Amino acid sequence: MRIISLALLGCLLAGPALALTAAPPGGPDEGGGATNGTIAAPPAGVQFYRPETTRVPYSQVVRVGDILYVSGQLGVNQDGKVVGDMGVQAKAAMDNISAALGRVGSGMGAVFKCTVMLTDMTQWAAFNQVYVSYFKPDRLPARSAMGVGALPLGAGVEVECWAYAPK
Repeated sequence: MRIISLALLGCLLAGPALALTAAPPGGPDEGGGATNGTIAAPPAGVQFYRPETTRVPYSQVVRVGDILYVSGQLGVNQDGKVVGDMGVQAKAAMDNISAALGRVGSGMGAVFKCTVMLTDMTQWAAFNQVYVSYFKPDRLPARSAMGVGALPLGAGVEVECWAYAPK
């Protein structure tokens, strides 16, 4: 959890509104697990999407076949600043997920699983009020939620999602 959150901080500082590009084969994103000092090529069907100017060691979206994995998004604005109370942060986090999916040709209707991290579980109802507005009532994603001690930048919420996006 800590590694993902620290990487997210770097992406936020680079700006969440940046365009995403697929990483070239053999690039540093691929970390295929080779132990002899070389970088292995990713398996066929795996694509990595990162903001063009970011230097963080993770991708904002990864496609594995027909599944998109969206890295955790905080409730921050385009300047990477945490915004307002839980309702405002929840909207910003969900907007950031929607924007990331949009940059790879998908959208919130394709989301089937979310993981929510809250620093204050008493804010659960405030988060849910915003969250449900991003999905059709009969198509709510499967979801896990947990209380966490802290999130980057002092944020109150982080959300990551999986989406089905056939090619």
